[in-house]
Amino acid sequence: MSIQITFPDGNVKSFDAPVTGLAIAQGISPGLAKKAAVIKVDDALWDLNRPIVRDARISIITRDKPEALEVIRHDAAHVLAQAVQELFPGTQITFGPATEVGFYYDFARDTPFTEADLEAIENKMREIVKRDLPIKREVWDRDAALKHFEAAGESFKAEWIREGIAADEELSIYRQGDNWLDMCLGPHLPSTGKLGSAFKLIRVGGVYWRGDANNAQLQRIYGVCFATDDELKAYLKQMEEAEKRDHRKLGKQLDLFHQQEEAPGMVFWHPKGWAIWQAVEQYVRGVYKASGYQEVRGPQIMDVSLWKRSGHWDNYQENMFFTESEKRTYAVKPMNCPGHVQIYNAGLHSYRDLPIRYAEFGGCHRNEPSGALHGIMRVRAFTQDDGHIFCMPEQVEGEVTAFHQQAMQVYADFGFTDLAVKLALRPDKRLGTDEAWDRAENALRAALRAAGVAWEELPGEGAFYGPKIEYHLKDSIGRSWQVGTIQFDPMMPERLDASYIDESSQRVRPIMLHRAIVGSMERFIGILIEHHAGALPFWLSPVQAVVAPIVSDADGYASEVCELLKGEGLRAQADLRNEKINYKIREHALQKIPVILVVGRKEAEERTVTLRLRGIDAQETLPLDQALARLKAMR
Repeated sequence: MSIQITFPDGNVKSFDAPVTGLAIAQGISPGLAKKAAVIKVDDALWDLNRPIVRDARISIITRDKPEALEVIRHDAAHVLAQAVQELFPGTQITFGPATEVGFYYDFARDTPFTEADLEAIENKMREIVKRDLPIKREVWDRDAALKHFEAAGESFKAEWIREGIAADEELSIYRQGDNWLDMCLGPHLPSTGKLGSAFKLIRVGGVYWRGDANNAQLQRIYGVCFATDDELKAYLKQMEEAEKRDHRKLGKQLDLFHQQEEAPGMVFWHPKGWAIWQAVEQYVRGVYKASGYQEVRGPQIMDVSLWKRSGHWDNYQENMFFTESEKRTYAVKPMNCPGHVQIYNAGLHSYRDLPIRYAEFGGCHRNEPSGALHGIMRVRAFTQDDGHIFCMPEQVEGEVTAFHQQAMQVYADFGFTDLAVKLALRPDKRLGTDEAWDRAENALRAALRAAGVAWEELPGEGAFYGPKIEYHLKDSIGRSWQVGTIQFDPMMPERLDASYIDESSQRVRPIMLHRAIVGSMERFIGILIEHHAGALPFWLSPVQAVVAPIVSDADGYASEVCELLKGEGLRAQADLRNEKINYKIREHALQKIPVILVVGRKEAEERTVTLRLRGIDAQETLPLDQALARLKAMR
């Protein structure tokens, strides 16, 4: 039987069926076959050794391509699982996918894994790679797979099959060598030797089976994996730098905030941390005012009837907190948009009133899993720089373009210059017609085009109610963070009965644009701390200047200088402790203070100060009025 294979360049060749991707690659060149990782058959990735038995469009995916890297990382997860079971017989496997930078696998084992175990497991993985075990795909019927995993004592795999696989359904099984196999959709590399050496195990954590705290607790081993050793080395160096910048460590070192078990996923802000918060908030509030937003405030809890009407009850209730009073059930708000619609609905609006822009530093609570919490980056209680724009369809483009310009200026002011803009498009499960989605997506494209920005499109990643633009910024060590967003929503006004009167005196629905620039204030401050390694810009620093007298005779002058600095609106302190000046300077340098003003008898007599600026070895003595003017200009 002959089949027709179409290549990316449009050429068509005939092959005797069945033919594998590896055979096709070898026919092109031995070099290509050596570099090949998987093959794309039409729009699906296949194993190189999987037989092709029909006409198809194909492309050979080499290991330097992004699609191949995901397969490599998935292979690493399987090799990890095999290594664990070889070292620790009786350990049950569950599932282990590729991740953004590597892989993980979840195991059921009574004894906790130790750091020494991780080292032994990684060594065993490298041994399995050296064995170059063939990886083969097999197709089993459901009952055969169930019988195998039950006999092997793999109760989690057996449960998954019993509850999630139909009786007449087949499963793909991947076998590594002769003695180890796993249930998996694939694809995988031809052998374990193709994995290479660019992987490393980094930590172990606790999770629950199927993400449910009522189920068995599992141990998750995390690893990182890349296509080349150089990429792995670069990432590990980045991780080492990230460890130094960890906002949790710096938060403690700089006395900014703390967290404790009595309030999991919530933040206790200390005076210096709250000073940073206030600097960020007041800056963003200025952007609000300059951009025509009206600041509002909604209730923290509202009756569940509103959340049912908004759709959150059906789609989000497992992430919400609830409380009761006088036989009524209330939800603590996980987001601000339903409250803003109530404020909008409190009045009658004409098309002449639009756009109406509301903004709120809205406190929200979301019931995040405990295992997902991470310092102030992932919390249960947070505040958003939230805003909602109610506008007519023809106003969307202008509003989105204006928002983009605001957002880019904000990020630049906070010290971020490497940004990526992404447009998330319609998901499979969505509300509305294809025509409505076409209009919405094209409106956002037009706005980005008008702003003169390049963007990446993310098919299937939009919200169920509409497409959205995302802003991803890179920090100083190259990590990417998704922060701001503007989302197109025609559904919330419909569900909550928002309207305006158009030119024909007809009652019509506005478009609602959800927008945030920094997103979660907690998370953004955590990003700022790590981006700047705690040495925040002068205008953001919780303490901008410390006046340090050399001798106690200069204490009075130091206090006077400190009060003058405060009078100019600067956050200043005087260090009048009976300590040597070098000790004071060293301690304030560790606290990342931007400016230290040193004063002694001579400075007091001449009314001067000696400025020491963070990061600059030289110091400069100036008349007091000149020093005040310079620091005032730095605000």
